[in-house]
Amino acid sequence: MRVAIVGGGVIGLSCALELRDAGHDVTVLARDELGDTTSARAGAVWFPFRSAPADRVLAWGARTFERFEALAADPATGVRMQRGRVLHRSPAPDLWWTVAVPSVTTIDDPAELPDGVLSASECTVPVIDMSYYLPWLQAQCDARGVQTRRTEISALEEAFEHGELVVLAAGLTSNDFAADADLVPVRGQTVRLKNPGYFEWTIDDANPDGLTYVIPRRDEIVCGGTDEEGEWGLDLDPAVEAGVLERVRALIPELREAPITSRAVGLRPGRREVRVETIPDAQGRPVIHCYGHGGSGVTLSWGCAEAVAALTAQL
Repeated sequence: MRVAIVGGGVIGLSCALELRDAGHDVTVLARDELGDTTSARAGAVWFPFRSAPADRVLAWGARTFERFEALAADPATGVRMQRGRVLHRSPAPDLWWTVAVPSVTTIDDPAELPDGVLSASECTVPVIDMSYYLPWLQAQCDARGVQTRRTEISALEEAFEHGELVVLAAGLTSNDFAADADLVPVRGQTVRLKNPGYFEWTIDDANPDGLTYVIPRRDEIVCGGTDEEGEWGLDLDPAVEAGVLERVRALIPELREAPITSRAVGLRPGRREVRVETIPDAQGRPVIHCYGHGGSGVTLSWGCAEAVAALTAQL
């Protein structure tokens, strides 16, 4: 089947590769260059954040975990299995996501925890350096014969010129084609530091001063962040950056002197539930919707791509 995929970020390219491997003729219609996508700004640690429903997210996340674990054997992918901690500030944290992780250790010794933290879940998960992974993913698509067109379309009708089936995987931009009132921007701002040799990720999503995470890469550390639903602004906010750095340095003193290397703002595609389903257009032609991953696009990417391939096989 000829398939046109609208969107050239991590979801669109993962779907393209999965569909191509299933024998389909695939064309990706990508508005942005790889480095300009929301995916390129992702911190990209495996962790389901702002995504539902839990049962489907766990299934997709578990498959993605397995795929990334296999990819970590090849340094060219930018994927590494890395130890880190999710910090908990309540006596009964919701650990629903741990079902998809092979091994999780609970840390509850106050001497091993930052002030205000009651416990932590320590585990080894995939950490994905998107500056390596996205080009690798694009190269895999190219090598397998996926056609990529850098173009901006204004209607799905244009996508059907390239396929009998359209997969809508354009993140927040999907709203331009689906008129989905549930799809909203969730603004995230990060600052990157030169890595002084620190390689343990940390997520402190219940920090009373704001969402906080530290995700080490090979040469730098992604520090965040914000979680601002309904905010469309892409301008950097110096006050937000100052708050992020204050929280990060309080959690991890080793980063106090690390110099800033870059900054980024991205708009996550927030939705009450991730949408992966087939909805025919007004002319009865099949459109598979695959968007609304919130802060979990990378975490759910391969599982959702497999789901899209399964839906395609049913047509």
